[in-house]
Amino acid sequence: MKHIPSKLALVAGFALAMAYTISCSSDGFRTVKIGNQVWMAENLNIDIQGSKCYEDNPENCKKYGRLYYYGIAVQACPKGWHLPSDKEWQMLVDFVGAEGGKKLKAKEGWKSGNGTDEYGFSALPGGIGFSDGSFDNVGKYGLWWSSSTEDDASYIYYRSMGYNGADVNRNYVDNARFLSVRCVQDN
Repeated sequence: MKHIPSKLALVAGFALAMAYTISCSSDGFRTVKIGNQVWMAENLNIDIQGSKCYEDNPENCKKYGRLYYYGIAVQACPKGWHLPSDKEWQMLVDFVGAEGGKKLKAKEGWKSGNGTDEYGFSALPGGIGFSDGSFDNVGKYGLWWSSSTEDDASYIYYRSMGYNGADVNRNYVDNARFLSVRCVQDN
Protein backbone atom coordinates (compact mmCIF):
# COMPACT_ATOMS: atom_id res chain seq x y z
CA MET A 1 0.00 0.00 0.00
CA LYS A 2 1.36 3.42 -0.95
CA HIS A 3 2.13 5.84 1.94
CA ILE A 4 0.28 9.15 1.61
CA PRO A 5 1.57 11.91 3.90
CA SER A 6 -0.90 13.60 6.18
CA LYS A 7 -2.03 17.17 5.49
CA LEU A 8 -0.13 18.31 8.57
CA ALA A 9 3.10 16.72 7.30
CA LEU A 10 2.63 18.36 3.90
CA VAL A 11 1.97 21.79 5.43
CA ALA A 12 4.96 21.48 7.80
CA GLY A 13 7.23 20.41 4.92
CA PHE A 14 6.04 23.29 2.76
CA ALA A 15 6.55 25.80 5.58
CA LEU A 16 10.13 24.61 6.14
CA ALA A 17 10.86 24.73 2.41
CA MET A 18 9.62 28.33 2.34
CA ALA A 19 11.78 29.28 5.34
CA TYR A 20 15.01 29.08 3.39
CA THR A 21 16.36 28.60 -0.11
CA ILE A 22 19.93 27.56 -0.90
CA SER A 23 21.50 28.80 -4.13
CA CYS A 24 24.75 30.08 -5.57
CA SER A 25 25.59 33.74 -6.19
CA SER A 26 27.05 35.02 -9.44
CA ASP A 27 30.39 35.25 -7.56
CA GLY A 28 30.32 31.50 -6.89
CA PHE A 29 29.47 31.74 -3.19
CA ARG A 30 26.88 29.40 -1.74
CA THR A 31 24.03 31.49 -0.43
CA VAL A 32 20.93 30.89 1.62
CA LYS A 33 17.78 32.95 1.94
CA ILE A 34 16.49 32.86 5.51
CA GLY A 35 13.36 34.92 6.03
CA ASN A 36 13.90 38.15 4.09
CA GLN A 37 17.71 38.05 4.24
CA VAL A 38 20.21 36.42 1.88
CA TRP A 39 23.36 35.23 3.68
CA MET A 40 26.50 33.52 2.48
CA ALA A 41 26.14 29.86 3.44
CA GLU A 42 29.86 29.61 4.21
CA ASN A 43 32.49 31.57 6.08
CA LEU A 44 34.23 34.09 3.85
CA ASN A 45 37.53 32.86 2.41
CA ILE A 46 38.95 35.75 0.39
CA ASP A 47 42.72 36.08 0.82
CA ILE A 48 43.40 39.75 1.48
CA GLN A 49 45.99 41.48 3.64
CA GLY A 50 44.66 41.55 7.19
CA SER A 51 43.27 38.02 7.04
CA LYS A 52 44.75 34.75 8.26
CA CYS A 53 44.25 31.03 8.13
CA TYR A 54 43.93 29.45 11.58
CA GLU A 55 47.49 28.51 12.70
CA ASP A 56 48.64 29.87 9.30
CA ASN A 57 47.55 26.55 7.76
CA PRO A 58 45.82 26.87 4.35
CA GLU A 59 43.89 23.65 5.02
CA ASN A 60 42.08 25.45 7.85
CA CYS A 61 41.02 28.19 5.41
CA LYS A 62 39.59 25.55 3.08
CA LYS A 63 37.53 24.08 5.90
CA TYR A 64 36.63 27.10 8.09
CA GLY A 65 37.23 30.17 5.92
CA ARG A 66 39.68 32.93 6.80
CA LEU A 67 39.87 34.98 10.00
CA TYR A 68 39.78 38.76 9.53
CA TYR A 69 41.09 41.70 11.50
CA TYR A 70 38.11 44.03 12.07
CA GLY A 71 39.50 46.90 9.97
CA ILE A 72 39.64 44.52 7.00
CA ALA A 73 36.42 42.65 7.83
CA VAL A 74 34.32 45.76 7.16
CA GLN A 75 35.78 45.89 3.62
CA ALA A 76 36.12 42.17 2.87
CA CYS A 77 32.66 41.35 1.53
CA PRO A 78 32.41 41.39 -2.27
CA LYS A 79 30.36 43.98 -4.17
CA GLY A 80 26.65 43.58 -3.46
CA TRP A 81 27.35 42.17 0.02
CA HIS A 82 28.24 43.70 3.37
CA LEU A 83 29.30 42.85 6.90
CA PRO A 84 26.02 42.44 8.81
CA SER A 85 25.08 44.91 11.50
CA ASP A 86 24.15 43.78 14.98
CA LYS A 87 20.51 44.43 13.99
CA GLU A 88 20.80 42.17 10.91
CA TRP A 89 22.29 39.39 13.05
CA GLN A 90 19.39 39.82 15.48
CA MET A 91 16.87 39.53 12.64
CA LEU A 92 18.43 36.17 11.72
CA VAL A 93 18.43 34.97 15.34
CA ASP A 94 14.80 36.06 15.82
CA PHE A 95 13.73 34.30 12.62
CA VAL A 96 15.28 30.92 13.50
CA GLY A 97 14.00 31.12 17.09
CA ALA A 98 14.92 29.11 20.17
CA GLU A 99 18.12 27.06 19.98
CA GLY A 100 19.15 29.09 16.93
CA GLY A 101 22.78 28.01 17.18
CA LYS A 102 21.83 24.37 16.95
CA LYS A 103 19.67 25.12 13.90
CA LEU A 104 22.39 27.19 12.16
CA LYS A 105 25.43 25.01 12.95
CA ALA A 106 26.70 22.58 10.31
CA LYS A 107 25.86 18.90 10.77
CA GLU A 108 29.55 18.09 11.16
CA GLY A 109 32.84 19.90 11.74
CA TRP A 110 32.33 20.71 15.43
CA LYS A 111 34.36 19.08 18.24
CA SER A 112 31.01 17.89 19.57
CA GLY A 113 27.57 19.41 19.56
CA ASN A 114 27.12 19.44 15.79
CA GLY A 115 24.02 21.24 14.63
CA THR A 116 20.99 20.28 12.60
CA ASP A 117 21.65 22.90 9.88
CA GLU A 118 17.89 23.31 9.44
CA TYR A 119 18.32 26.52 7.44
CA GLY A 120 21.37 25.69 5.31
CA PHE A 121 23.53 28.30 7.09
CA SER A 122 26.25 25.67 7.74
CA ALA A 123 28.03 27.56 10.53
CA LEU A 124 31.52 26.20 11.22
CA PRO A 125 33.79 26.87 14.23
CA GLY A 126 36.74 28.81 12.77
CA GLY A 127 38.07 29.84 16.19
CA ILE A 128 39.81 33.14 16.90
CA GLY A 129 43.17 34.72 16.12
CA PHE A 130 45.12 37.22 18.22
CA SER A 131 47.42 40.08 17.25
CA ASP A 132 50.40 38.27 18.79
CA GLY A 133 50.02 35.50 16.16
CA SER A 134 48.37 32.93 18.43
CA PHE A 135 45.08 31.16 17.79
CA ASP A 136 42.45 29.40 19.89
CA ASN A 137 39.25 27.35 19.76
CA VAL A 138 39.05 26.05 16.18
CA GLY A 139 36.52 23.22 16.09
CA LYS A 140 34.94 24.53 19.31
CA TYR A 141 33.70 28.08 18.66
CA GLY A 142 32.60 30.10 15.68
CA LEU A 143 32.82 33.89 16.12
CA TRP A 144 31.56 36.30 13.45
CA TRP A 145 32.04 40.06 13.24
CA SER A 146 29.18 42.52 12.98
CA SER A 147 29.62 46.06 11.70
CA SER A 148 28.22 47.54 14.92
CA THR A 149 30.43 49.05 17.59
CA GLU A 150 29.97 49.47 21.33
CA ASP A 151 29.95 53.05 22.64
CA ASP A 152 33.75 52.88 22.48
CA ALA A 153 34.51 52.20 18.79
CA SER A 154 37.43 49.94 19.72
CA TYR A 155 34.89 47.32 20.91
CA ILE A 156 32.86 45.57 18.23
CA TYR A 157 29.80 43.35 18.58
CA TYR A 158 30.09 39.80 17.34
CA ARG A 159 27.97 36.65 17.33
CA SER A 160 29.21 33.27 18.45
CA MET A 161 28.17 29.65 18.58
CA GLY A 162 29.88 26.99 20.63
CA TYR A 163 30.24 23.22 20.61
CA ASN A 164 28.67 23.10 24.08
CA GLY A 165 25.55 25.19 23.46
CA ALA A 166 22.49 25.60 21.30
CA ASP A 167 22.24 29.39 21.18
CA VAL A 168 23.66 32.24 19.13
CA ASN A 169 25.38 34.52 21.62
CA ARG A 170 26.03 38.25 21.38
CA ASN A 171 29.02 39.96 22.92
CA TYR A 172 31.73 42.47 22.07
CA VAL A 173 35.48 42.26 21.78
CA ASP A 174 38.33 44.64 21.03
CA ASN A 175 38.92 45.21 17.33
CA ALA A 176 42.44 43.72 17.37
CA ARG A 177 41.17 40.12 17.14
CA PHE A 178 40.74 37.95 14.06
CA LEU A 179 37.24 36.49 13.64
CA SER A 180 35.26 34.83 10.86
CA VAL A 181 33.05 36.79 8.47
CA ARG A 182 29.61 36.01 7.09
CA CYS A 183 28.34 38.47 4.55
CA VAL A 184 24.70 39.42 3.98
CA GLN A 185 23.41 40.61 0.63
CA ASP A 186 22.65 44.29 0.13
CA ASN A 187 18.93 45.06 -0.10
